[in-house]
Amino acid sequence: MSAESTSGPHIPESGTTAMDRRGKGRRRKPPGTGRKALRVTAWTAAGVLVLGGAGVGYLYFKLNGNLKTVDINQMLGSDRPAKVDNGSENILVLGSDTRSGANKKLGGGADDGSARSDTAMIVHVYKGHKKAAVVSVPRDTLIDRPACTDAQGTSHSAATGVMFNSAYSTGGAACAVKTVEAMTGIRMDHYLEVDFSGFQKLIDDLGGVQVTTTKAIDDRESHLDLKAGTHTLDGRQALGLVRTRHGVGDGSDLGRIQLQQAFVKALIDQVKQVGVFTSPKKLYDLADTATKAVTTDSDLGSVNSLIDFANGLKSIGSKNMHMVTMPVQYDPSNPNRVIVAKAKAKLVWTALKNDRPIPASATKGTATGQAKGVVTSS
Repeated sequence: MSAESTSGPHIPESGTTAMDRRGKGRRRKPPGTGRKALRVTAWTAAGVLVLGGAGVGYLYFKLNGNLKTVDINQMLGSDRPAKVDNGSENILVLGSDTRSGANKKLGGGADDGSARSDTAMIVHVYKGHKKAAVVSVPRDTLIDRPACTDAQGTSHSAATGVMFNSAYSTGGAACAVKTVEAMTGIRMDHYLEVDFSGFQKLIDDLGGVQVTTTKAIDDRESHLDLKAGTHTLDGRQALGLVRTRHGVGDGSDLGRIQLQQAFVKALIDQVKQVGVFTSPKKLYDLADTATKAVTTDSDLGSVNSLIDFANGLKSIGSKNMHMVTMPVQYDPSNPNRVIVAKAKAKLVWTALKNDRPIPASATKGTATGQAKGVVTSS
């Protein structure tokens, strides 16, 4: 819906009309003018996203109606790890690969309406909300999936030795959260999901994201062709970058994770430079796209809740974000799969439970994707 639509909030694009109205005293001051911005901070593979900002004023009802929510607490009940009351927060962020509608053209595959979690990140926000740790979970990790119930009330039996992303494709958000909690022993305080088409449009609305590639990347499957050098990626190119696995490194999912982590840092830096304050239409378009792109847990299921949540994260820059991959090793029986390095992974989960930094020893000697340093912030 455009800003000029008669069915939604009207945002004047020219300063003259707005000034005339203020001069006549006919225009009411919208609420929340001291927080007149909507920032967008993102963690994604296909799109790891955290919304942020300040005051949406008279846009509230329109934007609030865009949000999709899942009542994780109701669906999972009491059979969960206990909440840790130490001032920290844990958020499961998924990039969803829904093979239908607009996403079919972006994700490929059959138009069967199925959905996959193409990217998964566990975000731990430390007490004080000045820094964060991000643990990427390889989608090809073989895990034991617990029994769970999906949003339609259908029960799904437990499974052994299945890929991590089967949790989402089997039972949606609730099964994904339950699987992560069973694997880590850590309760997820929040859930955020972004789909492919929303991610692409969000990057376009931001005006692109600048990155530098130290090597050429050419992957026809993800529609990406970049020479070595500095690029401002549009939405399609950004989506290609966070999805590519054959164009660089060893062609593994681990290499793709390294590219995703580098892109997320570049995106965070870019968001801090976006000039939405001077353009009401740009502010509206960005907020409209962002709220349409995400699915959240019910505790974050309103614009006000997202604003409060994101205001607590806005001090975290890319330099204060420690990004690692969950410790894994290649499966000896199948080099296209990885298995959890349990002793080292326990070091990660114990550190996060106690709100402490992840020790370097937790990831030393684990499998990597050989794409580290290929993409950097410009």
